[in-house]
Amino acid sequence: MATRRRGSLRRVLLTTLVTASVAGPISGVTRPGAVPAPAPAFVAPLAAATPSELARRYASARAEILAAERTAARHGHRWRAARLREMADPARRFLAFDGRDGGRTVEVLGDLAAAERIAVMVPGAGVDLDKYGMLRGGSLRLHDALGDRSAVVAWLGYPTPSSVSLQAVTPHRAAEAAPRLRAFVRELRAARPDARITLLCHSYGSAVCGLAAPGLDVAGIVLSGSPGAGVPDAAAMRTPATVWAGRTAGDWVAGVPHVSVALPFVTVGLGADPVSPRFGARIFAAGGGGHSDYLASGSKALESIARIVSGPAGADA
Repeated sequence: MATRRRGSLRRVLLTTLVTASVAGPISGVTRPGAVPAPAPAFVAPLAAATPSELARRYASARAEILAAERTAARHGHRWRAARLREMADPARRFLAFDGRDGGRTVEVLGDLAAAERIAVMVPGAGVDLDKYGMLRGGSLRLHDALGDRSAVVAWLGYPTPSSVSLQAVTPHRAAEAAPRLRAFVRELRAARPDARITLLCHSYGSAVCGLAAPGLDVAGIVLSGSPGAGVPDAAAMRTPATVWAGRTAGDWVAGVPHVSVALPFVTVGLGADPVSPRFGARIFAAGGGGHSDYLASGSKALESIARIVSGPAGADA
């Protein structure tokens, strides 16, 4: 047992050192957080998900997006400005927007006022305003699979770590994001008290959900492609919600050391493997595909996740 633990520790440290050596040059080239944006105006919590109240929130967020687009264009950041112009389409619906530090935004797909089932998508590392299309694409496909009386909320509510960085193998960003996710879900629950809410947490987003879980009034928490949930097992999430976990057959995250090691000044690793029996999650069928294929069109994982979000029938996922 001691030999096995030392081997795991060596793997974590090696992973960390390799990551650090790669992260430096990459982060120096791609710095989405360096694009300037104005601070958004204060927005009161959503009191009720009525059509008039939602229309007010959507209009307020669109004004913030347009302000950020003008700032990005003025500073010569054409790629960001183009992405923001797409987001400012009047047909799209955003509950919140903040263009600073890579960007944070909350988009609604579907009719939130009438939805009986609401899925909240929590992304992992590497998602920002420049790469927001990845999160939105999966959200659109899930909404299509769920059909009427459903809504999908793409919650980019925290500055995600770079995909290749030390931050992506430590729980620090997740611990900062967890209170924000808790606050949003509580706001959503207050506005839609009768809706069935499910958290869908991909990759590093699993750690955000794992740390946010205690006390949240949600029906289910789905961990997909997870390097760890920031906790030793499902019981440590202290939630009455059903915790699900799944991993596609070709997901590279299976080879990541699923451990948590406390080193001086930092904890490395995100905890136990959520698909392992000892974690205690219910396993959903994810089929084939890679790390980014959980919500791919026609995938087994999309089918399973849609059943879980839909309700009790998800017990067969």
